[in-house]
This record gives sequence, structure tokens and C-alpha cells, in this order.
Amino acid sequence: MSDFLGITVMSPYIQNEGIDGILISLDRAGANAVAVNTSVTAPCAEGEGFWMPPTDAGASPRVFDRPLWGKTALWARGGPAFTSREEFYEGSVYRPRKPNDLTESAGPIMGEFIREAKAAGHRVYIQMGAAQPPGMLPEDVPRLPDGSMPVGRMANTASLASEAVRAYNRAFIRDVFEVYPEIDGFRPDWPEYPCYKLCEAFQDFGGHVEHWAAERGFDFSLIRNEVARFYAYLHGGLKNADLEDLASVDRGKYSLLHQMNLFPGVGEWFRLKAELSKDLLKDFRDAITEYGGPEKELSANAFMPPFTFITGLDFARAAEVCESIAPKLYTMHWSLIIKFWGDELLEANPGLDESLLVRALVNLLDLAEGEPGTSISDYGYPEPDEPHPIPDEPQRRKIRQAVSAARGNAEILPLVHGYGPLDDYERRFRLVAESEAAGGWINRYGYLSDEKLDVTREVWASNSRS
Repeated sequence: MSDFLGITVMSPYIQNEGIDGILISLDRAGANAVAVNTSVTAPCAEGEGFWMPPTDAGASPRVFDRPLWGKTALWARGGPAFTSREEFYEGSVYRPRKPNDLTESAGPIMGEFIREAKAAGHRVYIQMGAAQPPGMLPEDVPRLPDGSMPVGRMANTASLASEAVRAYNRAFIRDVFEVYPEIDGFRPDWPEYPCYKLCEAFQDFGGHVEHWAAERGFDFSLIRNEVARFYAYLHGGLKNADLEDLASVDRGKYSLLHQMNLFPGVGEWFRLKAELSKDLLKDFRDAITEYGGPEKELSANAFMPPFTFITGLDFARAAEVCESIAPKLYTMHWSLIIKFWGDELLEANPGLDESLLVRALVNLLDLAEGEPGTSISDYGYPEPDEPHPIPDEPQRRKIRQAVSAARGNAEILPLVHGYGPLDDYERRFRLVAESEAAGGWINRYGYLSDEKLDVTREVWASNSRS
């Protein structure tokens, strides 16, 4: 084990609390690493810019623990922290973001923070979307099996097979190393297909993936047809009898394997997505090595098992190219997935027993210990003062599964979300501190009150990691 503990700190907090203030807070929490973005921000008029914290498809009731410009939620606008080298992006249809007034007035603080954090002994990483170029083009939006675009996605990510997106990523990595050569590496988020909404779980059947798959010997037509049948089955063919075994802790795993026999192309689809995710991460690794050097790190954010079967990130494959992987213990999102999927399946399959459906989903995603909730209303997005409805044991199992799957080839650094009441945050963070993982990350600083910073240090220090 290492004593690695990192916190993601978005630029508005560096702007608000100052470089020294953030460094004091990192020390207060006992952290020795920090991840930052490459934007700067300012408040703006209502209805303009973007809303902070994120709305998570309109479901999130989140507010910050630490105010920004005197508010715990606000409208804000942003700009790049530095002026990009346009020539680096000549190989991509995507251009870098244009500098604006914030770039000049607030941008320099990010470089100053990185240098000061390094001088203070912290490891510093840049966090970025793995497939989220600015101004994403329609041709790069992932497609459903019938070729249509998914509607109402929570995560606006692009096709992992898009060469234009990959070219942008390589240019951006080069750009960042040119400006911030001191950084220790990159942390790409969502190097997989998120599965918050059911439509997101059935990405990606666009032309980019079809071409990528053909080059690697996959029978893409078979996979697409089988997955389309499975999607149709879930949207009109699902019966209560189908759910009875899936809702059983004892029989659910066998029933799930039986479903794979009924839709054999689905298993091959999972393999395709796993290879595609690893291929995207290899692009990151190659670019980091070329422009930063082999000593610079690649640390991928990821979903936890068994979500990763659906999203495509395979820990063993990813560990071949990543120094570390940070699987997310975002328990408020796990609860939300039950609501999102449950609502859609109930609407698409009249007559389904809600209690049976909820128990089947909770069992398949391994989110309960003992008797789960029986209603969709038992799940959803917890309020800021409400504990997350995911018990300890499923979280422990997921950490163990991720560590085992990486086979010792990459460090597993579980990523705990700071959102939620103090006692519940402490409970969830303690699971990482007491686990066999090599260290941990916390997302994000904005949800870490001073009391949470103190608890973080106490819990981490009480679990000696050497």
C-alpha cells in the first residue's frame, strides 16, 4: 500500500480561496496529490453560462459545502486558463477553446498553483474528459443500435472510436505539457460509455465503431442485431417471470448468464467495448509519453464493477497502459441509476411489478446487503443532508473486485465523492481507508467542509498505509 491521497480541486476554488488557502486545506486533509482543470470561471447573470454544481440531467439537488463568490449554487461562465497553440490542433477538426477576458485576468493563477503545489510536495494531475471535445459534432455522438442518437443523456461524451476526438486529445495533451510541464500526469474521465440512463448503456453503434470493429475482426452486424433484439426485449418484452430469478441473490447470476445465451451477441459487444476503451487509453498513454515523457502518469477514472461490463472499461486491459485507475464510489449516482432505469423499464413494460423490478436491478448491480428497497422512491438522488442509500458491504466488494481485476499491474485508487452529510461521508471514506486499495481520491473539494477535511485526515491517519 501507498499513502497516496488526492483531492480534485476545480479552478473556481483556487480563484476564491487563493493558492495558499487551497494548500492549507490539502494539508489539513492529509492529502499529497491534487487534480485540477484547465479552465477559469466567473459568476454571471441568471440563465447565462452554466449551472454549478452540475444538474445531472435535472436530477441533482446538490449544493456546495464551500461557497463560491458567496453562493453554494450559481450561474457561471468560463474560459481557458491559457492560450492554446493552434498549430498543435491541425490534425483534428476540433479547435481549442478561444481565450477570453477570463484567460487574461484569471488564467495565470492555474500555472502559479501548479508550481506552488509541486513545490509543496504534492503530485499534480490534469483532469479532462476522455472523449469530450469542445463543440462536439453530430457525427461523433454515439448511436443506438438502430442508428438514432440517444436522447436525454446525463454524460455528453463522444464516440470512443472517433479519430477526430482522439486527434483533439493528443493535441490537448501536447498543449498542456507545453504550458504546465511540471504536472505529473493526466486523469481522463469517462474513458468508457457511461450508463446513467438506459440509452447511454446501449452506446455505441455509429460508423466510427463499425469501422474500428471491422479492422479488428469483430462481426459488427451480428453484434448490432443481437443488441438491438436485447434492447427491444427490455422495451416491451420484459415480464415479471423474467425478473423473479434476477431478483434472487441465489439465482440471479445464473439467470443473467442464461440471458447471455439468449442474446449471444451481447457478450461479444461487452468484449468489443472493453477493447475499444483500452485502445482509447493506449492513445492517451502514447501521447503522454511522446509529449511529457515516459515518467508522466496516466490515471483513468472509471465506474465500479459490475457497471464496467456495461461501460466497457476492463480493469485488466486498462492496467496494461495505466499507472493507476480510480474507480468511482459515487453512491448517489448508483442510487440514481436505479431510478432512471426503473422508471424507463416500468413505462416500456406495462404490468411489471415495481418491487420485483427494483429488487432485480439492485441485485444485478450489487447495491444492497440484506433486503433492498422495494420501491423506486427508495432510490434516486439523495438530498444534501440525506445519507446515500448504499450500505458498506457492496462498496467493499466492488473495491476488492477492482483490485483483483487489475492483477497488480496498476494501482487502484478508489474515488469517493464528497457530497453528502458529514457522518455519511466519513462512513464512505473510511471504507477506502480500511481497504486493500493502494490509496484514494476524493471528488471534489467544493463538497469538503472544514469538518470533512478534519475527518479525512483523522480517518486516513488512523489507518496506517505503508
